[in-house]
Amino acid sequence: MVAFTKIDIFTEDLAHQVHDLSAPGDTLEFALTTQANIPVVTNTLLANLTPIAYTNLSARTITKTSSAGTSGVYKLVLTDLVLTASGAVATFRHSCMFNQGTVAKTDPLMGWYDHGSDVTLANGETYTYDFDPSGGFITIT
Repeated sequence: MVAFTKIDIFTEDLAHQVHDLSAPGDTLEFALTTQANIPVVTNTLLANLTPIAYTNLSARTITKTSSAGTSGVYKLVLTDLVLTASGAVATFRHSCMFNQGTVAKTDPLMGWYDHGSDVTLANGETYTYDFDPSGGFITIT
């Protein structure tokens, strides 16, 4: 999978308890955007972006497998997410992770994946986000 680009304020938001990444905790989701709507590291909220319409697309909610620390190392592990088209889906290039469940801010951004080119999904096609179960999505030492 392509590299994740972290939003600058995400680290500060973690320190200020904006995000509850515990396993049920807040709800993490993807917002999908086009090449014309490129996210940048200085964006802070989902309102800074214009997501595509999610017509004919399965849920974009990300499941947390575990959120724990051992010997001073914290790791957030996420379950792979498979998007499935049930008809034609709008073309997207970026998958922007945001926290839909927090009450501290409205939909704060965490970062994004740039898929390198446009992604199109026709009826029945899937797109998989393959998260690292060993290294974790986030590791803080």
